[in-house]
Amino acid sequence: MSKPMSLFFAVLSVLLMCATAISISYSGWLTVLFFLLTICSIGAGFIVKARMRRRNGNGNDQV
Repeated sequence: MSKPMSLFFAVLSVLLMCATAISISYSGWLTVLFFLLTICSIGAGFIVKARMRRRNGNGNDQV
């Protein structure tokens, strides 16, 4: 995965985590929504990384 794409997923995940923390004091449903979005964005980052690694032929590379 390229560095800008990694940065995008990292910043997006941190922003969603902050939104989850802030929404705790407002609404339980909003907290659950932001929590699920956070988990999905982290998972999407791992999925994109795995697909790009597989497409480039570096499936066994540990880096």
